[in-house]
Amino acid sequence: MAWKFERVAGPFQGPANGVVWDGSGAIFSLMEDMRLLRYDPKTKEAKELRKYTNRVNGLAYGRGGELLGCQEGGRRLVEFASDGRMFKVDALLDGKYHNHPCDLAVDKAGRIWFSDPHSATLAFGPQIFPALDHASVLRLEKNERNAWAMKRVTFDTKAPRAILLSADEKTLYVSENPARADDKRELRAYALREDGSVGDYAVLLTFGADRRGPHRGIEGLCKDANGNVYACGGSRASGAGPLIYVFNADHNLIGAHPFAGDAPNRCCFGGADGKTLFVTTGDGCLYAGMPEK
Repeated sequence: MAWKFERVAGPFQGPANGVVWDGSGAIFSLMEDMRLLRYDPKTKEAKELRKYTNRVNGLAYGRGGELLGCQEGGRRLVEFASDGRMFKVDALLDGKYHNHPCDLAVDKAGRIWFSDPHSATLAFGPQIFPALDHASVLRLEKNERNAWAMKRVTFDTKAPRAILLSADEKTLYVSENPARADDKRELRAYALREDGSVGDYAVLLTFGADRRGPHRGIEGLCKDANGNVYACGGSRASGAGPLIYVFNADHNLIGAHPFAGDAPNRCCFGGADGKTLFVTTGDGCLYAGMPEK
């Protein structure tokens, strides 16, 4: 099955990052421009939804319908309230501040899983709190006092980027995406235990390097109504180019589709029937794709 992608918004200043479907439109972040925009498929327009977002990357909805974001510029997770306010949804990890949250997923229990890589771009404000000595997937969950508490999930990652929970929440997908050419860039599928810890992982994709440089790994993950996992990554700079990979629930690769734009960042499903794939790109655009009949 081939896919047809069309640019529906942009290019804007800086990269387009997190994207989420709100029921009738696609909300996406312009991290460096520090804004959230909303694309309306009916009017074909993308309008500013919020500004001063302090470099928000990944977006997701919480169990109660609240919009959550990974605020890389503030080294915290935030909730965007409907009245325009922004609240911290965060905690310390063993008494320490975590790194720069990148992407997030919310499970059926309301727990928030997020990737926490290091970043060469410093957070806003005084550099008082040092980064952690690891870059891991972390999880926020409510404790017995109904306050957020943080736990470390992965102990073998160097630069986790995109994350996704499978439909049955028995698998945690993680893109391990370090920039160094001699490091492994992989899409991993971790088995999730009942206590929320991870077991062994399977490697679904591995990215190498060539004379042009390291191949860009996976940056965005989402799933369709059938539980198939869609992974977007790559670029025109090296490797096979920008692609959308599709895996079934058994982790078998069932499709690899060329992408019309360059450097796809994040993806989500939406549209009236939930079958439109929205993809943001490093050159500040939003694309919408549908399978060709």
